[in-house]
Amino acid sequence: MPTSMPDIANHTRAQTEGTLDWVGMSNIEMPIMVASKGEAERMVSAHVDAFVNLKEAQAKGIHMSRLYLLLDELSTNGTLTYQSLVTLLDGFISSHDDLSDQAKVQFNFEYHLRRKSLISGKEGWKAYPVTVTGLLNQGQLTVELAIDVRYSSTCPCSAALARQLIQQAFQDKFSKQSELALADVHEWLGTTEGIVATPHSQRSVAEVKVKLNSQVSDFPITSLVDLIEDSLQTPVQAAVKREDEQEFARLNGQNLMFCEDAARRLQHSMNLATQYDDFWLKINHLESLHAHDAVSITTKGISGGYQP
Repeated sequence: MPTSMPDIANHTRAQTEGTLDWVGMSNIEMPIMVASKGEAERMVSAHVDAFVNLKEAQAKGIHMSRLYLLLDELSTNGTLTYQSLVTLLDGFISSHDDLSDQAKVQFNFEYHLRRKSLISGKEGWKAYPVTVTGLLNQGQLTVELAIDVRYSSTCPCSAALARQLIQQAFQDKFSKQSELALADVHEWLGTTEGIVATPHSQRSVAEVKVKLNSQVSDFPITSLVDLIEDSLQTPVQAAVKREDEQEFARLNGQNLMFCEDAARRLQHSMNLATQYDDFWLKINHLESLHAHDAVSITTKGISGGYQP
């Protein structure tokens, strides 16, 4: 076995000189222990992207194994927190000496939460796609938390059209009767003939990104999910009994929303949340009427912040 091996990255010049914005690895699979505020630390199955810039125009390349080994150390002996994310980014840069002065890492995983049903109190697991991103650019740090939350949206227009059809059906049924018996109307309303039309609803997704500040230690995953679901009022459910399904129907009926309505509701709640330096949100209504989606996007609107 040879006593020394060639190191092309260290001892070979670039074939064509030039700096590169990002060089590294994407879709690295590894388990990561995550610290979320208010929750016990837990292991998640993450896909990780790890990058540094290449500012030395003549260098052949970076040392990708150094990035991987730092990630592996976090995976086997650490927990993903705000501070450990900062330490990881510092390690990416310091392990590349004069080659790099920027580092970026992104963790993508599903975070499971136990959620109670609406009435019966039954509990079940719900999975929330989460992305944690850290960027260190010449000493300037940005840490971002992104979460997708699914909910139900019922169209206000279709609700109005359905009510009109129900009114017409009522008129057709009872217009010739000089006196109406409450019991007859009550019974009729419980039939298919009575509720002749229903509004259309669809599964919808709120995509939310927030910028965190250094006062954060554990990631506020649960509190951000709660804020989103409390704002929209109709989150999809896990375990349900009939009383839960009925309450879900009531909530949909009392929270009729176009995508613009949902975006403004969430925008209002996010503006009141002082723990986030900035936010970006995208509302997706996965239309049941159309083959396309209805979308609304907005931001906090601060100078130098997120752009729509």
